[in-house]
Amino acid sequence: MKKEFLAISAFVIITVFSFISMADINGKWIGSLKLPGDDHFPLSYTFKIDSGKLTGTAHAPQGDVAITDGMINGDNFSFSIPVPGGSSPHTGKVYQDSIGMNLVYKGQHMHATLKRGQ
Repeated sequence: MKKEFLAISAFVIITVFSFISMADINGKWIGSLKLPGDDHFPLSYTFKIDSGKLTGTAHAPQGDVAITDGMINGDNFSFSIPVPGGSSPHTGKVYQDSIGMNLVYKGQHMHATLKRGQ
């Protein structure tokens, strides 16, 4: 009985700390993606974390797209954006005042830095 109580207590404490240590990326984030030829493509995302799952929307000039397969683990996260012909995987890391994000689009690996939007 005592071992069971200790095991349950440890599980609860670990679960609570994992949610506390999870980065808070809820809300809007904006930035731009540097393209070949020094062109920039505006990026805007609205993220929401619910029970350890990352959901939200990618905002683009062509319209809004729902984030799929979103996960967050501490300061690291990943998700996909449906694009014509497949999906674009995104991975990132949350910093104190920004997000560093890597994405793949049509076989090209790109990086963007996002800041909190309004």
